[in-house]
Amino acid sequence: MTSLTVRPMTPADRTEVADLIYTSINTWYQRRGLPQIFHGGPQVTDVFYEVYQALEPGCAVVAPHPVTGRLMGSCFYHPRPHHVALGIMTVHPDYFGQSVGRELLRYIIDFTERNGLPALRLTQSALNLDSFSLYNKAGFVPRCAYQDMVLAVPATGFQPAVAGRERVRDATLADVPAMAALEKDVSGVTREQDYRYCIDNALGFWHTSVYENAAGGIDGFLASSRHAAVNMLGPGVCRTEDQAIALIARELDVNRGRSPVVLVPVERTRIVRQMYEWGARNCELHFCQVRGEFQPFAGINLPTFLLETA
Repeated sequence: MTSLTVRPMTPADRTEVADLIYTSINTWYQRRGLPQIFHGGPQVTDVFYEVYQALEPGCAVVAPHPVTGRLMGSCFYHPRPHHVALGIMTVHPDYFGQSVGRELLRYIIDFTERNGLPALRLTQSALNLDSFSLYNKAGFVPRCAYQDMVLAVPATGFQPAVAGRERVRDATLADVPAMAALEKDVSGVTREQDYRYCIDNALGFWHTSVYENAAGGIDGFLASSRHAAVNMLGPGVCRTEDQAIALIARELDVNRGRSPVVLVPVERTRIVRQMYEWGARNCELHFCQVRGEFQPFAGINLPTFLLETA
C-alpha cells in the first residue's frame, strides 16, 4: 500500500481502537476455526486504551488509511528503565497482509533505538506464524516458551494445600522496591510503575500478592486481572517453583467463579504438572520474544498481556 503512515494515537481514536482490537483479534481466531477471544462487544476492549494511557500517556500509534482515514492498525508500547515493552498490536482484517503491522513495528523499533534502550520485548502467540515471521524478520529471537493454561475456579473458592501458602499475602506499596529488585535479579528488567499501578487498583479488577520469606524479604509476586477482556494471572516473578505454585493458588482463589489463564514456562514441569492436577487445560502457546539484550531468567517469569510483559 502506498503512502502508509503511522501517527500517535489521540483520544479521538479511542472508540475506533477498541473496535479494531475486538474485531481484528476475534476475526483472526475465527478464520482458523477457533473460538473468539473477546465477548461482550468492543466496549470490553476499551480497557487496553484505558490502562496503557494511565501507565504511559501518548505511547500508542495508529495507521490511518491514506484516503478514508479509517484506522487500519494500532499498537501500544511502554518504555521502561531497561527495555521497551510492545503491547497489543492489531490490524483490521480488511488490511491483513498489507504491511500495516510492519510499519507499526518499525515505528516502535525506531523509538527504542532513538532512546538508547537496549531491548524491545513482547509476548507473542505461537499459533500466529504471520506475526512470528514479522517479528523474526525484524530481529526478534524467541527466548522462552509458555503454555497458556486455563482453569475454572469454583465459586466457593480455591484453597489447595500447597507448600508456602502461609507466606503469601496481599502486596502493599511498601513492597514495590523489593519487587523491583527481585525482578531485576531474576529477569534483568524492572517495572516499578506497573507494580504500583496494579497495587493501587484504581479500576477495581487487579489484585497482587507477594511471597514473603522467613527474613521478611520478597521472593516472589504475582498479580491478576479479573477484567472480562483479560482474565489472567500475571505479571509475576519468583525464585522457585514452590513459590510460583503458592502464588498461583492464591491468585486463583481471588478469581473465584472465573476461568483465568496462566502462562506457565514449558520447562517448569513441576508447575505444569500441578496445574494439570488442579484441572487446568492448555488453550494456546506463546513465546517471550526479544530484540536486543536478554538475560536468561534466573527464576520464574509469569507474563501476561495487560500489562504486557515478556
